[in-house]
Amino acid sequence: MKGTSKDRIRAGLIGVGNWARYGHIPALQSLPQYEITAVSSREMVKAQELAKSFGIRHAFTDPTQLIEHPEVDLVVVLPPAPEHAPLSRRAIEAGKDVYCEWPLTTKTADSQNLLALAKAAGVRHIVGLQRRMGPSARYLRDLLAQGYIGDLRSIRMHVSIEYFGPVRPPSLEWTLPAANFSHLLSIYGGHFFDLLFYVAGRPQTVSAIVAKQFPTLTLSRTGESFPNETPDEVLVQGRLSNDALYSVQIEAGKLNNAGLQIDLTGTEGDLKISNTKSFGNVTDNLIEGARGSGRKLEIMPVPAEYELPVSSSLDASVQDLVHLYAAFAADRTSGASRAPGFNDAVQMHRFIDAVTKASDAGATQLTD
Repeated sequence: MKGTSKDRIRAGLIGVGNWARYGHIPALQSLPQYEITAVSSREMVKAQELAKSFGIRHAFTDPTQLIEHPEVDLVVVLPPAPEHAPLSRRAIEAGKDVYCEWPLTTKTADSQNLLALAKAAGVRHIVGLQRRMGPSARYLRDLLAQGYIGDLRSIRMHVSIEYFGPVRPPSLEWTLPAANFSHLLSIYGGHFFDLLFYVAGRPQTVSAIVAKQFPTLTLSRTGESFPNETPDEVLVQGRLSNDALYSVQIEAGKLNNAGLQIDLTGTEGDLKISNTKSFGNVTDNLIEGARGSGRKLEIMPVPAEYELPVSSSLDASVQDLVHLYAAFAADRTSGASRAPGFNDAVQMHRFIDAVTKASDAGATQLTD
């Protein structure tokens, strides 16, 4: 049952793109702890249409009006990455809690600055690294902590996506400049490295190859082509804090058989996580496991206690958001920090910087 308006966290959404409609609005409206009270768009027609469609009271074109509105407790920042820093800063200065999509900003220093500002202002913050909050991710983390496969020896992750190939649709034209920090490594790498490290432990070493295999990018809308400034293939390996080894391949523009696969090798067994979609997945990741030697991997359903009583019509990718928002609401009451925050974003920025630096260092050239 819905609580009263006084009990609920009143959310204002800046940006009314597909992810707002498909993800954030259904996620927030499925939780009794929240009420969406305002939306903001560059075009008033879009803001008003969205507000009418979802029963939202206030529509704005000026995000500052939304941020400063007395019926907004949580500012949800959803535009492209270059707009994250100024909007999040404005929300913090207004004393509002803030959710910001990943990447938090386009530069590590800017993200560090936002974290410092949020701490000084005493506001709570969330970053949209929601993959770690999914039921399968939290169950997998517990399986490892409980020693299901003994000590973790190694983890191998492969992520492939259909998007960010050599031809870009209108919705992705803004991703071409490297300065926008909106490419395979920053977006998909950020989400899936965060998932890996949340489940298996923090990295302590890294080596990498960051490649641009598509030399030019073409806009489908105009046919114009531009030199590619951003990575479309990433190979990373290293050692985790628990001394387990990790290796990761993330590739864009996959023509067939895209998806996610993670293999975990332990001293007493093995686990496999898979999904035919890496993003926008309808179903949660499948977990298979076996203990002992010579055993066949068997499906391990996620126990009911990892789920929330939300509509089964929501795709798993949206339910990950539901779990993130539910964790934040609980954090607000308990003072805990279970939902990922700006501190987690800064850690991920630093890791991506380390990956880029390791790649720039180059590989050892072999001779005959």
